[in-house]
Amino acid sequence: MTTPVYENFINGHFLKNQTGDTFAVKNPATDEVIYHVEIADEFIQNAAIESAKQGFAAWSAMTPIERSRILLKAVAILRERNDELAKVEVLDTGKPWQEAECVDVETGADVIEYFAGLAPAQVGQQQMVGNDFYYTRKEPLGICAGIGAWNYPLQIACWKSGPALAAGNAVIFKPSEETPLGAIKLAEIFIEAGVPAGVFNVVQGAAEVGQWLTANPNIEKVSFTGEVGTGKKVMASAAGSLKDVTMELGGKSPLLVFDDADVSQAVSAAMLGNFYTQGEICTNCTRIYVHKNVYQQFIDELKTRTEQNIIAGDPMDPEVNLGALISKKHQELVLGYIDKGIQEGATLLTGGKALSPASAPNGYFVEPTVFVDCKDDMTIVKEEIFGPVMSVLVFDDEDDVIQRANDTHLGLAAGVFTKDIQRAHRVIHQLQAGICWINSYGNSPAEMPVGGYKQSGIGRENGIETLDHYTQTKSIYVGMSNIESPF
Repeated sequence: MTTPVYENFINGHFLKNQTGDTFAVKNPATDEVIYHVEIADEFIQNAAIESAKQGFAAWSAMTPIERSRILLKAVAILRERNDELAKVEVLDTGKPWQEAECVDVETGADVIEYFAGLAPAQVGQQQMVGNDFYYTRKEPLGICAGIGAWNYPLQIACWKSGPALAAGNAVIFKPSEETPLGAIKLAEIFIEAGVPAGVFNVVQGAAEVGQWLTANPNIEKVSFTGEVGTGKKVMASAAGSLKDVTMELGGKSPLLVFDDADVSQAVSAAMLGNFYTQGEICTNCTRIYVHKNVYQQFIDELKTRTEQNIIAGDPMDPEVNLGALISKKHQELVLGYIDKGIQEGATLLTGGKALSPASAPNGYFVEPTVFVDCKDDMTIVKEEIFGPVMSVLVFDDEDDVIQRANDTHLGLAAGVFTKDIQRAHRVIHQLQAGICWINSYGNSPAEMPVGGYKQSGIGRENGIETLDHYTQTKSIYVGMSNIESPF
């Protein structure tokens, strides 16, 4: 049986490349190739730029309310096809159906809906200057590039296209080569909703295609989601043409559990922040600092629930809540970190091995893993693992745990569990992270800006301020009296 071959999506339709080069995409839960995708060669790249130029001319000429109406049609289609699109995400990523069905498509649609509503609300300013005055206009940037990650492919495509399109830009989007199909489906939906051809193009490939996007002088902005090292390369490449950049990068985020916390709720947050999407979430709270007075209670409940409540297997099974990691290579990377933790003296509370569930025996599974007896200088505590691996540490003093939590070059997210409202705000205000939660973890609504401190990123996605990142301000001075000239 031959597998499908998907072409790049340019100017409102699929376009065949000239080299014939393709890459294979595997289902992480079965280790089987499920389709192939054509790589964006030079012909496709040139076509994408020309397409985006034409799309931008048509799209930016529309009124914001016209753009809003079209984007809202796309939102309706996304929601109508939720289950079909969720299945695409499950097969591409290996994540459980029970997550994709209620999160991936829904949250992506929410973001496009949010920015569609904001599109007509963008306004400039006017001010008198003596007898003259000036006014400002919010104008789109032009062609924007989006480079997506493989953990939430469709959601990230929506997060990047929503504000860009609402502001009147055209987008060339490159999904991860691990999970390329969701962006194609979104492109088709945009066309069906009435977005002009060329406004949202999808180019496929690995790092070399991303490098072309970041260096191309026709592109005004690049928004990248991925790991820190790649983000630095993207930023360096974009600097050559002084592109604006948004970077949503990695994290090694702390969760602080104080002795007055609701321990069961804190355990829920810790499990959600380590095992949801099999640990492949950049904001995950992989460093859990637990006050010594509740430490034993915390790890006892954590061990019991981890061993009894987690079901690994075929991700399309609605009962499964732990899916497969994205690739064999990544599975080996995660298992290597687990070995390193053991070598450096951490104690395995539970987990620590590869899994071969009966319903998905060839998938890239890793047991949900919890380390105790951890120290701050251990590799598993310092480096982002991006798998279902949790490190639990003990603390006694508030000031000390804040210092320990901040002792990292990353600063994406952080959380605090306590019933003391003054402590909650006092501590959260001192944590060096861009996305923070109090007595909660992981929620990221469209209305809330998300992004990192330090090397976890630049700029923000979602929230009102993001729309400004996809526009530029034009100032117009209006002379109302004769020019006084010395010439």
